[in-house]
Amino acid sequence: MSQEMVLNISHLYKSFGNNHVLTDFNLSVYKGENVVVLGKSGSGKSVLIKCIIGLLKPDEGTIKVFDELIGDIDDVALDRVRARVGFLFQSNALYDSMTVRENLEFPLRRHWIAVTQEEVNTMVMEALEDVGLVHTVDMMPVELSGGMRKRIALARTLILKPEIILYDEPTTGLDSITGSEIIHLMIDINKKYNTSSLIISHDMNCVRRASDRVVVLYNGICYASGTYSELIHHQDPNVKQFFEQDYK
Repeated sequence: MSQEMVLNISHLYKSFGNNHVLTDFNLSVYKGENVVVLGKSGSGKSVLIKCIIGLLKPDEGTIKVFDELIGDIDDVALDRVRARVGFLFQSNALYDSMTVRENLEFPLRRHWIAVTQEEVNTMVMEALEDVGLVHTVDMMPVELSGGMRKRIALARTLILKPEIILYDEPTTGLDSITGSEIIHLMIDINKKYNTSSLIISHDMNCVRRASDRVVVLYNGICYASGTYSELIHHQDPNVKQFFEQDYK
C-alpha cells in the first residue's frame, strides 16, 4: 500500500438543527487501503458518505478527493471526481425496468464517456466477469436473488474503474454465507485494481475481514483508529462496546 493520499477529511462539521452529527471529524485514506467506519445507527456514517460525494454540504471543514476540494469546485469538475469514485448503495439502487446490461451501461451514459458500443459491450462483460455473473446480462433485477443483485450493483460500480469505492453497509440484509461472499469479492477487487475503499458497516465479520484500518465514529469525531487487532483489545468502553461480542 502506498502513502499516496486519495481522500482527506479535515475538521468536518455537519448539523441538522440542534442535532450535531459530525463535530470536528478528521480522516485520511491512502491508495489501496480499505478503511471501515464503525458507528452506531444515527452516528453520522451515511452523512459522512453524502458529504464526501457532494450530496450534502458540510457546515465547516474541508473534503479533498484526489486533490480536489469538494464544495469549491463547479458541477462539471464534481462530475469528473464522481466518475472516479464508485458508490455501492445499501439498497443496491438497481433500475427495475432495465436489464442487467442496461443497468451497467447507465453510468457510462450518465458521465458521457466517449466509447463505442463495442467498447461498452466489452466493459459490461468485464464488470460482470469480475463479480461472476456473466450469465445474467440479459436478466431483469426481479429475476435475481438478493446476493446477485448486490453483485450486479457492485459490477455497475466497477464499470467506470473507480479509484475509490464507497460501500454503504454492503452486507446488510444478506444471509451470513452470501455476506461472506460479498466480503471476499470486495477484497478481491481491492487486490485486482488496487482500489481504495471506505466501508460503512456494523457487520463485525466485514469489519474483521475487509479492513486494513478501522475508524470508530463516536460523538461526531474519529474517536479511535487502528487495525482490527488493535481495537479489539482497546480498554475504552466507547470503543470496546463494538468489539465485545467478537472479544468473547
